[in-house]
Amino acid sequence: MLSFISKIWKLLPPWARTRIIRISQPSFNVSVAGIVTNRDGRVLLLNHLLRPRSGWGLPGGFIKFGEQPSDAFARELKEETGLEIGEVKLLRTRTFKRHVEILFTAKALGSASVLSREIIELAWFEPDRIPAEMNLDQQFLIRKVLLPDV
Repeated sequence: MLSFISKIWKLLPPWARTRIIRISQPSFNVSVAGIVTNRDGRVLLLNHLLRPRSGWGLPGGFIKFGEQPSDAFARELKEETGLEIGEVKLLRTRTFKRHVEILFTAKALGSASVLSREIIELAWFEPDRIPAEMNLDQQFLIRKVLLPDV
């Protein structure tokens, strides 16, 4: 059923996806995401069912009412991948119309596996070998943080 919903979601034009999110979050919504690296310097990316286009992107999700952003980021990673994180640092906060996104960097503690029906697969990528079809803004962010001299 989720794969059918995912196909429909990806076929919707961006304005329709935005409208659906706005209906469920009438004032504004806040999400967290982050660049999580392992001890080999690879970055964790998730192939998400509901992401438009390629599906690959940074791990994260929406903040629950009253939840601190760093706690939300740790919770999302734990729920979706079972991964614990350390050395969590605020990278930046940015807005897109009525959406606030809080970005972090973190180090992986342990191993990750797919634990959520929203996630098709996960993989650890070399920072210079991330999927080309991934969101360009996230590609740029990863390269800026992990490959600053390039």
